[in-house]
Amino acid sequence: MIIVMKKDVKMEQTKKLKEKVENLGLKVMITIGEGQSILALVGDTQKVETEKFSREEGVEKVLRVQEPYKLASRFVKKDDTVIDVEGTKIGGDNLVYIAGPCSVETEDQIVKTAKAVKEAGAHFLRGGAFKPRTSPYSFQGLGIEGLKLLRKAKEATGLPIVTELLDSNDYEVINEYTDIIQIGARNMQNFALLKKVGKSNKPILLKRGMSSTIQEFLMSAEYIMSEGNEKVILCERGIRTFETYLRNTIDLNVITVIKQVSHLPIIIDPSHSTGRWNMVEPLSRAAVAMGVHGLMIEVHNDPDNALCDGAQSLKPQNFKRLVDNTKKIYEVTKEI
Repeated sequence: MIIVMKKDVKMEQTKKLKEKVENLGLKVMITIGEGQSILALVGDTQKVETEKFSREEGVEKVLRVQEPYKLASRFVKKDDTVIDVEGTKIGGDNLVYIAGPCSVETEDQIVKTAKAVKEAGAHFLRGGAFKPRTSPYSFQGLGIEGLKLLRKAKEATGLPIVTELLDSNDYEVINEYTDIIQIGARNMQNFALLKKVGKSNKPILLKRGMSSTIQEFLMSAEYIMSEGNEKVILCERGIRTFETYLRNTIDLNVITVIKQVSHLPIIIDPSHSTGRWNMVEPLSRAAVAMGVHGLMIEVHNDPDNALCDGAQSLKPQNFKRLVDNTKKIYEVTKEI
């Protein structure tokens, strides 16, 4: 349910109504548009009569949202959410590049790669310190030492950090070291973890689960937002289908769908989608042509000897070519 206030109603009046709603045991999120405020009611609103609030002074109308996701819905917030991370904006008409290795391995590796992707045009540095792997015998990451190396790379380049949170027990240390907290595909429906990061003031990069529907994807975003954190970035990284030629099947349709039904920014991870480095640039070009808000690319200074996902990692010179080519497409399509 949402309550649309009349134009130019004072915020004091809106806050008074918010308190009345909260006294019913509901959470309320206020969205401020062009001269008009919207109150999104979160919780069991089935027993709440719309007429109860329609009669309140300053209320223009009360509407029930049909989608199960409320806060993530374009119906609740018509304008795109734009998230500012240290001066770089994600969402709206912006295109950002997040680049770096699957895993932090050594100081030399992460600093060299960070400098290379920065020079090529990256806005953020990605790198895993705690890695979820299909096999328990595969490299699991350096843990806290990896976070410290990421910080050194940021100090050397100024690039904000994106790294994954696997376990609620690691929340405090991850929150201290990173600028954007990533929730991986395997944890997309770890609702306790989603609620935990919902209390953070850091942006959350939420990857789509490999077997999830778009509605389930948005419901996971809703879990985060319902705890008060509205800075959610959605990431498509491929879903599992009957096709086995590539690692996953990239769902480019999600770009158009998300932009229609949600105000949240959507980025694409073509590296995990295919598992093959020579497929990354073609998919990136297609995603940019469709209006994606960002690309998350695995880049390694020595992919042949990478401890994790070397086959899908670009060398720095190939990443530079990808950035140059996708920027050309971006400049053309943003005028359409």
